[in-house]
Amino acid sequence: MDITTKYNIVAKIINSTDESLLASVKSLVNTDKSDFWNELSEDDKTAINEGLEQLDKGESVPHSSVQNSIKQRLSF
Repeated sequence: MDITTKYNIVAKIINSTDESLLASVKSLVNTDKSDFWNELSEDDKTAINEGLEQLDKGESVPHSSVQNSIKQRLSF
């Protein structure tokens, strides 16, 4: 990508008042270096850790089995 195009992109961002666009750009370039983990509730963290422990113990269900189960329940 040439430098003129980059400058044009930066200029559009600087001049923009579109909060949605700016939020998307911020998310894309990840200027906020906070870890999403710190934003999770304790219940969410506990559930994730329990799931990881189950995976470590080999206590998992293949994706295809879950798909088949859902199809049967919903009569697909």
